[in-house]
Amino acid sequence: MFTQITEGIKVSVVTEYQQEYSSPKQYHYVFTYKIKIENNSEYTVQLLRRKWSIFDSDGVRKEVEGDGVVGQQPVIEPGEMHQYVSGCNLKTGIGKMKGYYLIERMIDGKKIEVSIPEFSLIVPFKMN
Repeated sequence: MFTQITEGIKVSVVTEYQQEYSSPKQYHYVFTYKIKIENNSEYTVQLLRRKWSIFDSDGVRKEVEGDGVVGQQPVIEPGEMHQYVSGCNLKTGIGKMKGYYLIERMIDGKKIEVSIPEFSLIVPFKMN
């Protein structure tokens, strides 16, 4: 698990290689990642946007950004959390991702860039 805290917002990531959807002979490796966003601050917040940097070990870097996460812009109360699962494809079977969420405090409209910890995407058989 990879974890990072920004201004009381804790982001945790767990990854999993999806062998049944991957095709190594065609250089297609599929990973899922489960994100948990915990609001340990004293403010209600809303997740407005996300930005990802995706790195494949062949040197290719992709940027992905947009509104919300998986079609939602969740409001997270103090002491509450939001979880979702998404995915990523790589060509080499080894890579990493990092990024941030743009979150707004509901009480005063302050916008905060909440860091998503850098995490690895590695096919298990590549680790041997």
